[in-house]
Amino acid sequence: MSKTFAVIGDPIDHSLSPNIHNAAFLELNLDCTYIAYRVPRGELKEAIDSLKKIKISGFNVTIPHKIEMMKYLDKMDESCSIIGAVNTVTNDNGILKGYNTDMDGFLDPLKKRKIEIKDSKVLLLGAGGAARAIVAGLAKEKVKHITIANRTLENANILAEFGGRIGVDCIASNIKDIEDLENYDMIVNSTSIGLKNESSPLSFQSLKPKTIVYDIVYMPIDTDFLKKAKEKNAIIIYGYEMLLGQAVRAFEIWHKREAPYNAMKRALLGGA
Repeated sequence: MSKTFAVIGDPIDHSLSPNIHNAAFLELNLDCTYIAYRVPRGELKEAIDSLKKIKISGFNVTIPHKIEMMKYLDKMDESCSIIGAVNTVTNDNGILKGYNTDMDGFLDPLKKRKIEIKDSKVLLLGAGGAARAIVAGLAKEKVKHITIANRTLENANILAEFGGRIGVDCIASNIKDIEDLENYDMIVNSTSIGLKNESSPLSFQSLKPKTIVYDIVYMPIDTDFLKKAKEKNAIIIYGYEMLLGQAVRAFEIWHKREAPYNAMKRALLGGA
């Protein structure tokens, strides 16, 4: 019997998820399809009713519904309740269970490279939903300290308090006040800066070689943030790797089998 999966959000035209998942279905010869379904803000309840009617097998949730979707879940796993947002849902005969694959997706490229981040000092730019999942992931890996730098200090403070509650030492700062990068082992951009080819919010003048520099923006692949870090011989992690990590985890939740990573990567990078 054919199964249907989807991604819901608004805007949704730019989503790469259909390409990635349909390539995986093709590779494993699965009778499944994956579609993008635009759901404007304020129309989530009706959309979920429609998805249940067509007996959707599972779906991903993106902006702006990742928090509101929690209201419509029957069950949720621990990642979901810690982060307070959902991005992957299974439908078992009308029972919706939520997961959050952002944390595992973020950690996946580090694990693939066998990079140990325990006891490291991290600078995290941004304090939105993705940053929250990243703080949860860093806490899980037992980093020593996180400096959360954001344009709005109030949001950085809220996120630092969340980090403290889940057991990691955090301080909040304004992005403008970050100058000295020598003390950090890892620098992560979780903001959307770079999406429209904006220049990096950091100059990287004081970056020490072999610092891990990770940008979660995946389009363009080479952001100005990463280009500047490369000039300083940083260890670079690309945003598309996190996206792939998230997709792989969602695939495994839905299909209970190993995802075809290389086929999904080829689909994402256009055959590269």
